[in-house]
Amino acid sequence: QLQLVESGGGLVQPGGSLRLSCAASGFTLDYYAIGWFRQAPGKEREGVSCISRGGGTNYADSVKGRFTISRDNAKNTVYVQMNSLKPEDTAVYYCAASRNYYCSRYAIQEYDYWGQGTQVTVSL
Repeated sequence: QLQLVESGGGLVQPGGSLRLSCAASGFTLDYYAIGWFRQAPGKEREGVSCISRGGGTNYADSVKGRFTISRDNAKNTVYVQMNSLKPEDTAVYYCAASRNYYCSRYAIQEYDYWGQGTQVTVSL
């Protein structure tokens, strides 16, 4: 069964950090571009960051300089390190895998597999 599983979400105070993980089972992430998306209540899903098969990365302006995406092909896992978190980062975070070489934060329809999401809450 092809599956993506996110983990690492939780409650954190403003200015804090979290590292989200996206682990794949049933397929090898080496051959996929990976995107991290988030959706806050009442808002559309937005692309936060993505990493291409060759390792190229892309970030939304709202997280640039605070989030870092990386992949560990040996562990079949992609991470996003989130620092200096803000209340507006509160959302359900999803990872997704695309067969394309290059990733996109916008072309949600190009992603073939999605995780179930993990909640990130930034609050005092």
